[in-house]
Amino acid sequence: MSTNQQDRREFLRRTTGIVATGALAPYWFTGDDAAAQESQSKHDRYGLGAIGAGGQAGDIVPAARRYADVVAVCDVDRQHAESGRRRFSDGKADIYEDYRNLLDRKDVDVVTIAVPDHWHTKIAIDALRAGKDVYCEKPLTLTIDEGKKLRRVARETGRVFQVGTQQRSSPDLFLKAIAMVQAGRIGTVKRVTCAIGGAPTSGPLEKIAPPAHLNWERWLGQAPLVDYIEQRCHGWFRWWYEYSGGMVTDWGAHHVDIATWGIGMERSGPLTVEALSASHPVPFKNGFPTVDNQYNTATEFRVQCMFPNGVEMIIRHDTDNGVLFEGTEGRIFVDRGQLIGKAVEQLIENPLPEDAITKLYKGKRPGNSIPNISESGGHVRNFFECVRDRSEPISDVFTHLAALDTCHLANIAIRLGRKLNWDAERGQIVGDDEANGLLSRKQRKGYEITT
Repeated sequence: MSTNQQDRREFLRRTTGIVATGALAPYWFTGDDAAAQESQSKHDRYGLGAIGAGGQAGDIVPAARRYADVVAVCDVDRQHAESGRRRFSDGKADIYEDYRNLLDRKDVDVVTIAVPDHWHTKIAIDALRAGKDVYCEKPLTLTIDEGKKLRRVARETGRVFQVGTQQRSSPDLFLKAIAMVQAGRIGTVKRVTCAIGGAPTSGPLEKIAPPAHLNWERWLGQAPLVDYIEQRCHGWFRWWYEYSGGMVTDWGAHHVDIATWGIGMERSGPLTVEALSASHPVPFKNGFPTVDNQYNTATEFRVQCMFPNGVEMIIRHDTDNGVLFEGTEGRIFVDRGQLIGKAVEQLIENPLPEDAITKLYKGKRPGNSIPNISESGGHVRNFFECVRDRSEPISDVFTHLAALDTCHLANIAIRLGRKLNWDAERGQIVGDDEANGLLSRKQRKGYEITT
């Protein structure tokens, strides 16, 4: 165990439990505003198309039903689609296997996208081009090149686009942590550590015929056409580089986002990214796995990123799943259950300005989860508020993609095992053709991302 890791765990051990989550929380908002009134008239409600009806859709679509009527559900798994129709629309919505048919509907104003990561960019771009406002789960892209395309279309269309990084809507934890850091409560930030879990391993997995209710070829989309393995699909897709980035882009999309926001680099990028240590469950050659029937994303990693403002960011697998900010005058740690550190205790005598959180939240009122709805409820509320007034939501495309580029670069460094020099302005890795080859991926014919 490194000295930094020992210091961090000692800090967590000494401070855990000192500050109760809600004890110093002047920014908890209750009650609904106009956008959240369940009694709003029919003509004020939106028509919603739910693209993806599996796991994460069960969190965001019920929250969205406070503001919209689900008129269409799309999923390449018929069982998911039928279940989604029952759960999201009381059996009233139409079902589609091809999301393009859903986007053709004039009564669909907004869409939720809760599909595997490798489909996010293409569906989002097509939805924007179709004139829909979009709530899409993170991470938005599988590659940095996809992010370039999505930025361009988001600018051109001007649609409202909320990314599902709901930690940005947590006033008592993550927003307060960022406000404290940016107010200098721990001095000048020198290091920020994003601790996330590692990916699982598997033994050889059986190749079998896909179930009749699943369109496996369409599920694969832009990804290579391969034999069906149950553990490639649905909740297991995260452990294959063909469809995801493992924990580095799964939890990393949350914590790296908070870290870059806190240190003021949310619209920038790192200068260098280096994998100090990493391991994969299968052999790799030239950055690609050589085994096709086992999980292949990194199980262990420690990546160092250096930013233009001199701050060091560490992205590492760890059981302490959260973000640690270290400054010249103290440290604070935040995760989904706690915000701790001496500076947090000092809020009793020296609170943040009353408008500190609202300013961070782009002038709107942040709200925690809607009781009995979902953990993303407040984040969904912000999306519909912005749909109503055509403003930028708290988790916009551009800040998300800046943080996600750091995650993608971390994965490239992990896969190649070397240091990368990043030119954020050009969107290129300096002097490394092999690494630049991993900024994009091959598109299977018929599923290309077009802009």
